Amino acid sequence: MANNSLAYSGVKNSLKEANHDGDFGITLAELRALMELRSTDALRKIQESYGDVYGICSRLKTSPNEGLSGNPADIERREAVFGKNFIPPKKPKTFLQLVWEALQDVTLIILEIAAIVSLGLSFYQPPEGDNALCGEVSVGEEEGEGETGWIEGAAILLSVVCVVLVTAFNDWSKEKQFRGLQSRIEQEQKFTVIRGGQVIQIPVADITVGDIAQVKYGDLLPADGILIQGNDLKIDESSLTGESDHVKKSLDKDPLLLSGTHVMEGSGRMVVTAVGVNSQTGIIFTLLGAGGEEEEKKDEKKKEKKTEMGAAMEMQPLKKKQISAVQIGKAGLLMSAITVIILVLYFVIDTFWVQKRPWLAECTPIYIQYFVKFFIIGVTVLVVAVPEGLPLAVTISLAYSVKKMMKDNNLVRHLDACETMGNATAICSDKTGTLTMNRMTVVQAYINEKHYKKIPEPEAIPPNILSYLVTGISVNCAYTSKILPPEKEGGLPRHVGNKTECALLGLLLDLKRDYQDVRNEIPEEALYKVYTFNSVRKSMSTVLKNSDGSYRIFSKGASEIILKKCFKILSANGEAKVFRPRDRDDIVKTVIEPMASEGLRTICLAFRDFPAGEPEPEWDNENDIVTGLTCIAVVGIEDPVRPEVPEAIKKCQRAGITVRMVTGDNINTARAIATKCGILHPGEDFLCLEGKDFNRRIRNEKGEIEQERIDKIWPKLRVLARSSPTDKHTLVKGIIDSTVSEQRQVVAVTGDGTNDGPALKKADVGFAMGIAGTDVAKEASDIILTDDNFTSIVKAVMWGRNVYDSISKFLQFQLTVNVVAVIVAFTGACITQDSPLKAVQMLWVNLIMDTLASLALATEPPTESLLLRKPYGRNKPLISRTMMKNILGHAFYQLVVVFTLLFAGEKFFDIDSGRNAPLHAPPSEHYTIVFNTFVLMQLFNEINARKIHGERNVFEGIFNNAIFCTIVLGTFVVQIIIVQFGGKPFSCSELSIEQWLWSIFLGMGTLLWGQLISTIPTSRLKFLKEAGHGTQKEEIPEEELAEDVEEIDHAERELRRGQILWFRGLNRIQTQMDVVNAFQSGSSIQGALRRQPSIASQHHDVTNISTPTHVVFSSSTASTTVGCECTHLTHLVLFQLRTRQHEKAGERMN
Repeated sequence: MANNSLAYSGVKNSLKEANHDGDFGITLAELRALMELRSTDALRKIQESYGDVYGICSRLKTSPNEGLSGNPADIERREAVFGKNFIPPKKPKTFLQLVWEALQDVTLIILEIAAIVSLGLSFYQPPEGDNALCGEVSVGEEEGEGETGWIEGAAILLSVVCVVLVTAFNDWSKEKQFRGLQSRIEQEQKFTVIRGGQVIQIPVADITVGDIAQVKYGDLLPADGILIQGNDLKIDESSLTGESDHVKKSLDKDPLLLSGTHVMEGSGRMVVTAVGVNSQTGIIFTLLGAGGEEEEKKDEKKKEKKTEMGAAMEMQPLKKKQISAVQIGKAGLLMSAITVIILVLYFVIDTFWVQKRPWLAECTPIYIQYFVKFFIIGVTVLVVAVPEGLPLAVTISLAYSVKKMMKDNNLVRHLDACETMGNATAICSDKTGTLTMNRMTVVQAYINEKHYKKIPEPEAIPPNILSYLVTGISVNCAYTSKILPPEKEGGLPRHVGNKTECALLGLLLDLKRDYQDVRNEIPEEALYKVYTFNSVRKSMSTVLKNSDGSYRIFSKGASEIILKKCFKILSANGEAKVFRPRDRDDIVKTVIEPMASEGLRTICLAFRDFPAGEPEPEWDNENDIVTGLTCIAVVGIEDPVRPEVPEAIKKCQRAGITVRMVTGDNINTARAIATKCGILHPGEDFLCLEGKDFNRRIRNEKGEIEQERIDKIWPKLRVLARSSPTDKHTLVKGIIDSTVSEQRQVVAVTGDGTNDGPALKKADVGFAMGIAGTDVAKEASDIILTDDNFTSIVKAVMWGRNVYDSISKFLQFQLTVNVVAVIVAFTGACITQDSPLKAVQMLWVNLIMDTLASLALATEPPTESLLLRKPYGRNKPLISRTMMKNILGHAFYQLVVVFTLLFAGEKFFDIDSGRNAPLHAPPSEHYTIVFNTFVLMQLFNEINARKIHGERNVFEGIFNNAIFCTIVLGTFVVQIIIVQFGGKPFSCSELSIEQWLWSIFLGMGTLLWGQLISTIPTSRLKFLKEAGHGTQKEEIPEEELAEDVEEIDHAERELRRGQILWFRGLNRIQTQMDVVNAFQSGSSIQGALRRQPSIASQHHDVTNISTPTHVVFSSSTASTTVGCECTHLTHLVLFQLRTRQHEKAGERMN
């Protein structure tokens, strides 16, 4: 009684509040409280407070069948009351934050300190007359020239500011790109709702409370809702409860559907009850957003180029580049330290030992100035040696490629996939929609014991067979599948929903019958039971209850499977006659195999009656229900090969990539399509297997899969037919784990179904179909093909190879500059006690080398020629022998030119020598010519660096890259300004036209020298070594990769493997103890602890809006819900604790 009065008062209160809540009969708080309940509790609450789900619909002013009206004013009002279906993203970093991050660079900090000390000391002037005692300090020819010592310090500071601003701007634009990408991914996601009686697809963000949404197999639910009608609906709620078993949803047991959960089977309709921050996903995001601030600060310390999409830029092959950068940096540090030590020792010995000068107190600032100068020279060597442009080049190249790939219908979700695709050696592709057009039509049929090569006239078919056919197809195809009129006049009718079902509905239209009339007569709610299609059944069945109490079941599915269950067949006169195994074999030979050999997919249609007098069958026992069928017809469905596919496959084969077809179709259809595509060629010794045959060959007597057995099959396997998603996963895993070939195979996989998830995850690159793909497949994928077309995969290969080449080009260019600049600065400093290239000049060279060159070389567009070579392979060295030849060859030329100018330039140009200049001496023409020639050699070498495989024509396609041309010309113009007008700050003196022409001539010499180098065959230079072998993924335990991929940088992982394992073990024990202590009162704590996702997946879950881990804080006090609340709360605390402890562990290690 108390409960009833409570319920009643609840209703009254809600009606009172309704006036404030936009006149709806239910408030936001009530809906939220309802969605926090589970199964029977929710059902009881709905019955007590609202009667049933229709009661909720009427309070939300929506029709269960017609949906919302779609009136913009109504939608706006609902959004105002119940919120929008949008979860606000984390605030992006401001430009100032990015500037602050850029300032954290150690080299820049050292330079800043040195510049400030130099600036401070430059204002000190020793007393008159003491200069001679303190060594050589230039007073300068002009009045006040000696007081310009501050300019160098100021110029260094200014250069640092420039470098910081450029870096911050790059980071800012990169972050902006990734946010754009994220929003693009979100916009791509649409959901089916009913508005104004029409079934339409709207962006997920437009869904509002009161919408009637249609849910089907493979959907990721975008909002919370209550089931109105369901067919065999099963949901994967593991992201919420941690339980992997699928939860059956029905009106009488558990009608609540929660956002972020996956539909694994069946279909249905729900009324949306919570969206955005009020949905289950939104509640967690709100909680995590609140607690995420301080965690984020700690995360910044481990800034490992993370994308905003939640995909860490964890490029395994590209990690080698990061490691190379570290190694080069270490060498630079050593060189700079030696430079400083030599300079200091030389100065001290020369001043106090050779010249026997005393150390005077008033001279101390001057000596410190000398030491600061030496220190700055050392730092400039370091600045040039550290290739900080390498990570930038990687990022720019990837970001540029990702942006361009969108135009080629590749929506990249995980950045590393872009580069990995360039190394792909195998592609396992679906057939339907990828290799074929997915525009299915019935072209042949076997009806009333006749094989029609064309669709027969309706008069040729007996009326009762036609009746079975029309009813069977109309009700036993998902009601979401339909054929709509063409969008443009003269166009083809639009197929909405499952394409195979649309082909069957099209058959009815060809037979001049309307399926919609049947559906109007038998609405979806009237269907007694539906066994929805899934990859295990390979069939779909629908049960109708007749008015006399009898039942009729219609079935459709793969012809071999359904025919085996048929005991009768409709004969020529429309009567059912006995159908023996012998008759079945005849049909297979005379009908199904000829259809399949023409590349047709064969579907069998059948029915069965259950008489009224018999006891009602056990509907859950599907095997007893779907048997003893009567065959109505067998139809052949054509799905033509996409016209561009054979050429694309030919390109793949030329590029050293093996294409395999993995399909659910029968083997004859698959073989016919594979031959049309060019996957199979007549006379070649390749394997085509069916799933069961494949399984028989790869398993031992105990039924276990053996890698050796897979290794015997996969190299020759080209077609796997009648395969299940498990077979696909087994094949992909087998190829990846194989050690038969020299290189580890890099496998790309396409998938569209929910069950393709494991194979897509296992593959090196998973492609999901943007049009036909389910949300689950898209979640598991790395790249989404927005046009479902195989040719887009070939473009992804091209872009992937281009990324690798772009970074190699940049590396070839940068290492040449590094080698030359470091040797020049080091040798020059040791011989002449002064670096020929001053600090500010070095920073300018560094800017050309790093930021501008990475932008110029990393944005080269791909060419078809990339597909003419074999894949590099996973452990191909970063710097090939050809590149090493180019680097050393160009470095030799540049060193000869620079040292000639340095030690003999003054004689050649008849100018004063700039060597051994005193402190604060004015800039010399001599050193300006050295600097100018050095920069121009780099500029012309940048053109050489465009080719890395020994090609002769370095100008080929140069005008296709506007960015490259702009940067080279822009750099040249700035160089002219620096030399002619830079003066003291840039340590430059104006040059004459003749000196400029000589500088340009020597610079252009690198182009001619490049031609000479490419003439020398690399094979002759045996002493050349490859460089840049990085640690391979295979060398790191998988468990460690999974756990720490986000947490600890690659180099750290190398050094601290033992420590990491120790901390991880400790963290787990601590976490579990903390949780148990915190929730000893909770009744279902074990459920929460049963499944703990790894930190990597949790990070992914939080950063990727579409795969949330669900947590709920409930205000409800009902004792029955304590267990559930506790489970959800546990997941939040687990997440927070583990994240914090991992960070503490990271800090302790640091």
